[in-house]
Amino acid sequence: MLKDKSMTYVTLFSSAGVGCHGFQMEGYRCIATNEIIERRMQVQRCNHKCEYDSGYIVGDITSDVIKQRIYSEIRKWKHKGNDRVDVIIATPPCQGISVINHKKNDKEINRNSLVVESVEIIRQINPRFFIFENVMAFQKTLCITPDGRTVPIGEYVREVLGKDYVISGRILNFMNYGSNSSRTRTLMIGVDKAYRNNITPYDLYPEFRPEKTLREVIYDFPRLEWGEICVDDFYHAFRTYKSEMREWIHDLKEGESAFDNDSPEKRPHRVVNGQIVENIRKNRDKYTRQPWDRFIQCVHTRNDQLAAQNTIHPEQDRVYSIRELMVMMTIPDDFRWVDMSLEELNALSNEEKRDVYKSHEMNIRQCLGEAVPTEIMRQLAAAIRNKLAQKRCESIEINRIIADYHLDNRENLRTFLRDNPMELDVASLMRITELCNARREKNAAFYTNKFIVNEIMGSLPTFSKDEIRILEPSVGAGSFIPFLFRRYENVPHVILDVVDIDPDSIETFDIMLEKLDIPQNFTINRICQDFLTYRTIHRYDLAVGNPPFSKLKERTPEIELSLASNANHVTNNLSEMFLEKCIRCSDCVALVLNKTLLSTEEFEDTRNLLRQMRIETIIDFGRYGFTGVSIETMCLIVYPKMKPQETSVYSMKFNRKSVREQSYLTDKRFPYFIIYRDEDFDAVADKLIFNVFSVFRDRQITKSITSSERAGPSLWVIKAKNIDDDGQGITHIPGYDVYLPEEIAVTLSAYQYVDDSSVYLTPNMTYNPRVIENLPGIIPDGSVAVLIPKKPLRLTKRQRAYFSTEEYRRFYGIARNLSTQSINVDKTSVFFYGVLKENDK
Repeated sequence: MLKDKSMTYVTLFSSAGVGCHGFQMEGYRCIATNEIIERRMQVQRCNHKCEYDSGYIVGDITSDVIKQRIYSEIRKWKHKGNDRVDVIIATPPCQGISVINHKKNDKEINRNSLVVESVEIIRQINPRFFIFENVMAFQKTLCITPDGRTVPIGEYVREVLGKDYVISGRILNFMNYGSNSSRTRTLMIGVDKAYRNNITPYDLYPEFRPEKTLREVIYDFPRLEWGEICVDDFYHAFRTYKSEMREWIHDLKEGESAFDNDSPEKRPHRVVNGQIVENIRKNRDKYTRQPWDRFIQCVHTRNDQLAAQNTIHPEQDRVYSIRELMVMMTIPDDFRWVDMSLEELNALSNEEKRDVYKSHEMNIRQCLGEAVPTEIMRQLAAAIRNKLAQKRCESIEINRIIADYHLDNRENLRTFLRDNPMELDVASLMRITELCNARREKNAAFYTNKFIVNEIMGSLPTFSKDEIRILEPSVGAGSFIPFLFRRYENVPHVILDVVDIDPDSIETFDIMLEKLDIPQNFTINRICQDFLTYRTIHRYDLAVGNPPFSKLKERTPEIELSLASNANHVTNNLSEMFLEKCIRCSDCVALVLNKTLLSTEEFEDTRNLLRQMRIETIIDFGRYGFTGVSIETMCLIVYPKMKPQETSVYSMKFNRKSVREQSYLTDKRFPYFIIYRDEDFDAVADKLIFNVFSVFRDRQITKSITSSERAGPSLWVIKAKNIDDDGQGITHIPGYDVYLPEEIAVTLSAYQYVDDSSVYLTPNMTYNPRVIENLPGIIPDGSVAVLIPKKPLRLTKRQRAYFSTEEYRRFYGIARNLSTQSINVDKTSVFFYGVLKENDK
């Protein structure tokens, strides 16, 4: 962004610049545009896209010279005060990707590696936003990475850029998002994570709207006679064809094909040695007269031919004119294809006009068939600018706002939300609502960060039904709702039931709804009731949300009745209870849950229940899930009626994704789910004998009973940092060590292990495990776990050293599901302190 607040962009594979012209329309300034074909770049020059001639960069983007020219332009603009490129747009060639190309091979997969070049340029330039536009199969199509791997494009984009960007890819038919013609494409958008609490890709996608018919778009254009160029509009003209072919289409009605004519002479053919040889009908939409009252089919590159797809006018014996195609592609009237204004072109003689057509028509028509509709990009440009302009605030500022406006008072909060005196964006208002919920502790309601909801949306199912039912069992401030509006905007009717136990939450949720544009296809039912006792009378297609994380405080008879059919009767965790109820009433369940559900003994029965159904996706948010709360969370997406297959696991913290057989990740050989299990983990597991220790951890030794000075009979209190990293012994640490009087120590549970040479010690909460022999005169506090052999065992020095190796530590991290919270060595996880089979011998 420049000092004058104008925004900048770079566009790659830009063709004639039809799509990114939308950014130009919104006042963005083009730093550099790259296209390999000069005649297409010339069109961009005609529209004065770049301020400097050096910004028009013609050449192969794989060339280091071309890349350096792009970087050089960025440096030039930086000297002008542009702190950073705002947007990069990349529309790589789709020959190896498009479903219309049936002959894809290794050569085309290599061609798709132009996407890899784009990703590297985005990584180097580090824009605030990036946009990929390509065909429907874009994300699943293979590309070759710089290190020679063949991976799906979508995975590679996330692998390289996901650490710094919130990324979403959606498949949209552009005719429902602003274009006047059908064009089903992938839009992949990345947003710098600096904006992740307020701006996500879902905020930027174009708005859904009903498609237009051909009649609505071009009916009023003047009729054209054979070979005519409209006097008032140079671009309203069509390319003529062999006159004998006119009979093939002359008598066709809307929707009819020349191949359906009764007479062979009127069906598409060629004459060979005086004999009619009919053409083979390969596509049903060739030589077909288009209907007025249907949506407009996709504009292809050979839109000049009768034989191409969907090119014939509904009434006239011709293909569409350039102007008609421009309107279909939402290109503004003042867009220039040649370096002359429309007035200048209209003033030419017919002969001069035909010379211009002869020189430029095929280039224009091909560019039209390759283009991104201008209106799609214009909407993206406007959305990015508007979102950046909205006032938003971070947690520290929100706390100040709550204090300044006394928003802990419910009436003050309602007034603030309605009036929005600071003109904050909806995301900030939702965060304020949750943070100042007077009953927050009672209901365990925490604001779900926008960027994790954005991540969840990409894994939710797509429905082809005319009506679906969605359940949000704990709606709170409604953080999922704007995303659900977008995710299911193309379903004819969505019934959304939102439940919350707190009437104040329902009231503030209604205020939030007033600030959102509720799509016409959504019916919202508000249910103020305890979800556990709420009697669901419908089966839901989807249950999605962030249930409360607290414990059930009272098991009333009504609640006991509702929990009677639960698999897990041990836990009092509300989120687990919500999960089981959603499983019973929904075909797909997508809930944000505490990550401990994967591993702790409390949820063993829950895991056994989940093993019976399809676990489609696990999104591991780590500690990113909630604002101001140090809890590791995940989104679990399950299909209760479906059999287990593969499970996709994504770690937001480490930006890594894997897809494995569900049975592999939920293997009962281990005490809980190992979601990052891989071949290296298995190789280590094969070396070890597991379940050889039980564990003890002290919960009595505190600062109040210890001293930093050793006085009288006392024991050295061993803490985690005292245990050497190589597991070879312990080290005194000045200012850290403390001592416990022996007269107190004898009253504690940990005393039973003092001077017990049969047990071993290990730091309690660490990814760097190491194991030492228990030494005389020491007592471990809670930061150290005592490993107690289940049968007589003496660990060799080599075995103890193995616990400190990189190999074992990597294994142990995976065994703990790469968690950073709640990694105490407990009676479940101690299973993984395995003994080398060699040691056992």
